[in-house]
Amino acid sequence: MAETSRGLMLEEPLIFEQDSPGLCGVDLPEPPLVIDRLGGLERQEAIGLPGLSEPAVVRHYTRLSQKNVGIDSVFYPLGSCTMKHNPRINEKLARLPGLADIHPFQPASTVQGALELIDLTAHWLKTLTGMPAIAMSPAAGAHGEFCGLMTIRAALEDRREKRLRILVPESAHGTNPASAAACGFTVDPIPATARGRVDLAAMKAKLGGDVAGLMLTNPNTCGLFEDEILEIAEAVHQAGGYFYCDGANYNAIVGRVRVADLGVDVMHINLHKTFSTPHGGGGPGAGPTVLSAALAPFAPLPAVVHDDRGFRLVEHAAQSGAKPCGRLKGYHGQFGVFVRALAYMMSMGADGLRQASSDAVLSANYLLAELASELTPSFAGPCMHEALFDDRFLKDTGVTTLDFAKAMIDEGFHPMTMYFPLVVHGALLMEPTETESKDTLDRFIASLRGLARRAKGGAAASFKAAPVHTPRRRLDETAAARTPVLRWRR
Repeated sequence: MAETSRGLMLEEPLIFEQDSPGLCGVDLPEPPLVIDRLGGLERQEAIGLPGLSEPAVVRHYTRLSQKNVGIDSVFYPLGSCTMKHNPRINEKLARLPGLADIHPFQPASTVQGALELIDLTAHWLKTLTGMPAIAMSPAAGAHGEFCGLMTIRAALEDRREKRLRILVPESAHGTNPASAAACGFTVDPIPATARGRVDLAAMKAKLGGDVAGLMLTNPNTCGLFEDEILEIAEAVHQAGGYFYCDGANYNAIVGRVRVADLGVDVMHINLHKTFSTPHGGGGPGAGPTVLSAALAPFAPLPAVVHDDRGFRLVEHAAQSGAKPCGRLKGYHGQFGVFVRALAYMMSMGADGLRQASSDAVLSANYLLAELASELTPSFAGPCMHEALFDDRFLKDTGVTTLDFAKAMIDEGFHPMTMYFPLVVHGALLMEPTETESKDTLDRFIASLRGLARRAKGGAAASFKAAPVHTPRRRLDETAAARTPVLRWRR
């Protein structure tokens, strides 16, 4: 009986494969006759929905839900992604009728509270970063990058300068060079040093009159703080360029570092990483982009402003008197995400946000210290919010980085980020965030130590077979990418 029950958990056919023609879980009356308004194009055959009883439908979707892996069910240590807990108070506030049931086409006089909420969220973000201006409309991190580069391009055009080269470290997120190229810039890579940071000398050697700016992530994708950032910013500015900071890892320094003090001209902020809004799943994102005084006039529209008459939206350049780079998105940004982020910031307070970033850094360094004896850290010294290891500890074991990650699934943990950043061979990037307890981290550490010892003890065959306690075994990811099956057929 136990094996039968487990079989139900492991295997779940498609709902179309459970079809029983003529069976229906509801009893609806025949629809009334209506006038044909389709010009004789009405459907002549069944639409193909499967027939199932109500219990069969409920059990099908319940079993599917039990296969979901997410932050609500397991520790999710994806490096770079920041899979942290989303407080439920955020969701409750986002569902308030006065916030959830409004429409972007309503007159501004009927949505004064919503406009004030956008303005207050912007105020928090400007205060935390020390930046004087912000664009709230970008829909995600990469969109924020695009926004920042558009403002840089507009500023250069206003200066009547043709600078088309953007410097991008080799360890950057892949969206950095993509965003630069999409804006018409040429990408010029900068190598890293043995310390895992930007090679300052190499960067200075690439500066010139054709350089539009630098795109730098800090803390960087190796989980390290760029400790020469002040000199980097000064060199870029002296060459006439702008300093774009990728804010993907802002969650490691929020409340502790004001990015304006680092010489930054523009930075996007991933609200899902730093301010606990939902992450992934095809849902909404938001990438508000803070701007220095030099780039503020080129911020995109629309923008929320307020005066003695209340809050209103500036939709056109003639209304603002500025030189906006354009319009990047319909409506006024991802409002539901703003609600969640503001709820988080107001419930945490400035001191709570500072504590959260401190705890995230502490957790990552705890992993780094406790796993250093069995795994191989990629760089010497402490890290910021994520700990980076590489595959040197697996040398001559016959076990690959992928094998190790698949074995973690059988241990009850989602694997960390693998093979990223690309500058580290066989990278294993772990980000525990501030929301995990020490008990959870200790179980994770014990599991990884045990796997490392098994790999070194000659158990390569068991790693090649992993995972075995999942609905599907290891898939051919290359074949899945090259020959995907996108439609089920009877």
